[in-house]
Amino acid sequence: MDALLNAADSALRTIFVHPRASRACPTVPECGDEQLSESDRILSGALMRVNHVGEVCAQALYTAQALAARSPRANQRTAHPALAVQLEAAGKEETDHLAWTRQRLDELGARPSLLNPLWYAGAFGLGLLAGRFGPGVSLGFVVETERQVEAHLASHMDRLPPGDQASRAIVAQMKDDEARHAREAQHAGATDLPEPVRGLMRLAARVMTTVAHRI
Repeated sequence: MDALLNAADSALRTIFVHPRASRACPTVPECGDEQLSESDRILSGALMRVNHVGEVCAQALYTAQALAARSPRANQRTAHPALAVQLEAAGKEETDHLAWTRQRLDELGARPSLLNPLWYAGAFGLGLLAGRFGPGVSLGFVVETERQVEAHLASHMDRLPPGDQASRAIVAQMKDDEARHAREAQHAGATDLPEPVRGLMRLAARVMTTVAHRI
């Protein structure tokens, strides 16, 4: 029951509350947004909205996988509290990303995605499903997710306006953190996911990023 209440609390906080970061937001000294044109602001806002959606989904995924790790499977009596702790720790670090991207959206005068509740629900379902297959698959899901997010963030470094150094600093730090999360999950015993599963994950991510760019 405690785990379920914590999962519900995480969902409400992610969707409806301005998050607070435990780390300072990456910044570039003496670099403001005055030089950004209106078109640059719109582009940066759209890209950071996509990144914010990614962090909403990350909260859902880690919360759901931690919930599954704390709950024994129907045919087993063993929960995996150590895995749950690792997932929860990564989720807390992702909260920094959630706060940074939301702050940047506010600075750019952009709004979060109107579909955030839908994104959260879908990601939570996927995380819960992955978690029910056991630690290896759950960690493998983390590895593949973080690798795809890292590649996605690298593409945003190419697409962000050259003058938007504030967004670039945030994306660069997020990219480093995602790569580390993937390495940690790999070292913890992740199972390689089949190519069809990885392909479906890429397709789902493409749909999400395309829609969130506009809505």
